[in-house]
Amino acid sequence: MASIRQTIDVDRRPEDVYDYITDTPRMPEWQLSAVSAERLDEGPFGIGSRVRVTRHVGRRVMPMTMEVTEYDPPHTWGMHGVDGPVRARVHGEVEPFDEGQRSHVTIDIDLEGHGVGKVLVPLVMRPQVRKELPRNEQLLKDRLEHTGE
Repeated sequence: MASIRQTIDVDRRPEDVYDYITDTPRMPEWQLSAVSAERLDEGPFGIGSRVRVTRHVGRRVMPMTMEVTEYDPPHTWGMHGVDGPVRARVHGEVEPFDEGQRSHVTIDIDLEGHGVGKVLVPLVMRPQVRKELPRNEQLLKDRLEHTGE
């Protein structure tokens, strides 16, 4: 199945946007389904780093472990789920424009079900992500443009 893709322009430098997006504990500030997010390892954040994200999935709260698969500041990042019934594959890009003062942000999410997740993906997760991703990007934009984060 095709990934879910959403793009938005943010009136902030790419470095600012990238730093905020990849700051794990801040995920719940701009991702509606995220309840909490924490690093599971020590050291610098980068490829191979692991993050536990707890999300609302339908009426349940589910923890899931994500591993960083791409990390090229301030341009691209990627993560994929390594456990749980629903495993997301996320790819993000931050492209500069307006002489590097603004950013074009694109996020692609694909979902893979395992066990009961094979039912959850088409019935619950894919519709939830389709609805949530544009709202998440708007929250990201509002947070970065209006609060000076």
